[in-house]
Amino acid sequence: MFQQFIDRSDELKILEERYKSNKPEFLIIYGRRRIGKTELVLKFIKNKPNIYFLAEEKRDIENRNEMQSIMGNFLNDDEFKLIKFDNWTSLFKSFLKRTKKRTIIVIDEFPYLIKQNPAVPSEFQKIWDLSLSKSNMILILIGSSISMMEKLLGEKSPLHGRRTGQLEINPINIFEIKKFLPMYKIEDCINVYGCVDCIPLYLKQFRGSLSFYENVKNIFLNRDKLLYSEAEILLRQEFRETANYFSILKAISFGYTRHSEIVSYTDLDKTIISKYIQNLEKVRIIKREYPVTERKEKRKNARYIFTDNYFRFWFRFIYPNKTIIERGEAEQAIKILKQNYNSYLGLIFEEVVKEFLWRTKPFQFQKIGRWWYKDKEIDLVMLNEQTKDIAFFECKWKKLGYQQCLKILEELQEKASFVEWFNEKRKEHYGIIAKKIENKEDLRKKDYLIYDLDDWDIK
Repeated sequence: MFQQFIDRSDELKILEERYKSNKPEFLIIYGRRRIGKTELVLKFIKNKPNIYFLAEEKRDIENRNEMQSIMGNFLNDDEFKLIKFDNWTSLFKSFLKRTKKRTIIVIDEFPYLIKQNPAVPSEFQKIWDLSLSKSNMILILIGSSISMMEKLLGEKSPLHGRRTGQLEINPINIFEIKKFLPMYKIEDCINVYGCVDCIPLYLKQFRGSLSFYENVKNIFLNRDKLLYSEAEILLRQEFRETANYFSILKAISFGYTRHSEIVSYTDLDKTIISKYIQNLEKVRIIKREYPVTERKEKRKNARYIFTDNYFRFWFRFIYPNKTIIERGEAEQAIKILKQNYNSYLGLIFEEVVKEFLWRTKPFQFQKIGRWWYKDKEIDLVMLNEQTKDIAFFECKWKKLGYQQCLKILEELQEKASFVEWFNEKRKEHYGIIAKKIENKEDLRKKDYLIYDLDDWDIK
């Protein structure tokens, strides 16, 4: 049996503290679809006086009438349901006259209201200023359109400065995947992370009784399954013209991560491609990355990488193979996947290793990331500005023998000499993190930082 609600204790604590404040609260909660926003809020409001309303893509008056009906049920007042309200302001004003009890009012998918009625933010400004801010109520607005929700937080929004708090809900931690799939080993969990990230609803599509590849075939390579078409649906909800976005994301998924490389691969005009990239950054699908030691970020050094492994996987293995999937040739698609998945996981393993190092902390550090300069790259570099400790790591998603490790470490030290960072003062450390490493203890005796999956505890 899979878990329904996992690893949101920090967010719940924040919400509980707001509830206990006995002050009026105006909270905005947002994050990508399927991340668990609704489940979090439903968990929070359980056994508390609450009104929960899920907005839909329908006319403003229909949404308002439904909200009125829910409020009437809460008040146990049939007469309230019969009143004709011309706007949201009058609806809330009338409701607040009828109850003084501390109540949590939740509007889920708030952007749908704005889509049907652009004046809604101004109306809710009035609702807060004239009524809710003088009550003991809690208003929670939830949204999945990150771009629209961040507009609500912006200076030009009528609601700017009104909120008392905000929460961006992020994916759960990778080390929580095993709670969804307790039968899976750490290697299997990393495979899963590579295709669905840590999105709770996506993780629930997996069956622990099936192997990783059996699950992928079942939930990605069938036209009627959620994850086959989810990426297209999400992008079309955020952007009107998706063709150029698809080209850019496909380029990045195949390793064309510099601005010039993306321009060359997509054949899009370089004067407009920056705007598309910027929009993809806003909705948290990709992010800009710089060498970790770079103090002043220079655009020419930037690389663009996925922040969401579901999109990374979809554009690498589903989108390019849609024709054969649509023809029902799942076996051919899974064969392509198996041939390329280990190499695909290389970069993803680096992200997993970051989380591992933040947990284990071989020494105290403030920053970790990739480094590159011209033709030289180092997978991960850890920095401590105060002590001047610096650690260089190579991450290998494969099994390594003792001699292989020594060769990798020798090459790593050679590359590290090109890293400009307190060169005269720093204390250097070197390490390898791999799927499996032979004779780990012998390498550790040489003061190398050596880890493999046997050292990872994700119980």
